[in-house]
Amino acid sequence: MLQGKNFAKVWQIALPLLLGAFILAWTYHGMDFSKTWNILLSETNYGWLFLSLIFGVLSHIWRGLRWNLTLEPLGEFPKKRNSIYAIFVSYAANLVIPRIGEVSRCGILNKYDGVSFTKAVGTVVTERIIDTLCIGLITLITLLLQTDIFTSFFQETGTKEFPFKHLFSSTNFYITLICLLGLCILSFLLLRKLAIYSKFKNSISNIILGCLSLKNVKNLPLFLLYTVGIWGGYFLQFYLTFFCFDFSAELSFSAGLVLFVVGTIAVIVPTPNGAGPWHFAVITMMMMYGIDKENAGIFALLVHGIQTILLALLGIYGLVALPLTNKK
Repeated sequence: MLQGKNFAKVWQIALPLLLGAFILAWTYHGMDFSKTWNILLSETNYGWLFLSLIFGVLSHIWRGLRWNLTLEPLGEFPKKRNSIYAIFVSYAANLVIPRIGEVSRCGILNKYDGVSFTKAVGTVVTERIIDTLCIGLITLITLLLQTDIFTSFFQETGTKEFPFKHLFSSTNFYITLICLLGLCILSFLLLRKLAIYSKFKNSISNIILGCLSLKNVKNLPLFLLYTVGIWGGYFLQFYLTFFCFDFSAELSFSAGLVLFVVGTIAVIVPTPNGAGPWHFAVITMMMMYGIDKENAGIFALLVHGIQTILLALLGIYGLVALPLTNKK
């Protein structure tokens, strides 16, 4: 039998995979994929797809450069390329164990540039707070622009109708509930691991110091510019994929905002790159804009698959480039 520590490690890998597989199977149950290959070969505009991926890469580069700005006030000056490669690797690591990338990228800078692990963790916490505020602002703007469609989405997912008997009768509500439960379990496991590591290092104060690094950033306008670039890049990476397919090319900019918001929130659920919850959210919302279920399913499958491949390739590139560019 597996010991407790080994069981926890296996569970951290197995839970996201099982959760994502279950939601994917539920979401795509009964869909007809007979035309998927034909769309991929003859009906996909790869020019728009390539352009969307460029913005995806740029957003990761800008995130690495922004990270350096928060490390400088702490007396840490990693090479810019190392910070960028660490971001590449972290997103690829999240494909294996969701959220583990936040820890791995701090370890990379510690290894190659001697950056304090706990200070780096603190800056990552700050970064996540900033990202939460950004997605909150984008969500608020989108809600004001598309109130009706969000109301329909909540009704469709069973998260608005009361009394409770209507709520519990929605199968989509149970998918949402399972996602939240998985998020809580994996977050607990990762936080416990991080707490143990921090206790071993006896450097809780460094984490707090890293969290407060933002107030001492020397070039705040550049920090804000990188932040806008990161989220603008994320949005354009997604929105430009609409023009890859005839059935989605007519969707409006506001529709792109709505789908981007629900997809970004869905990615919070701990599955590899949001697989399952992201598909469920995007397909449900696209159907509300008049896209039939099969086409919406094909869109989600192809777009998510290609973006996941990009993350994996960037991660491999980062892993290869790090030792080659840091031979000394």
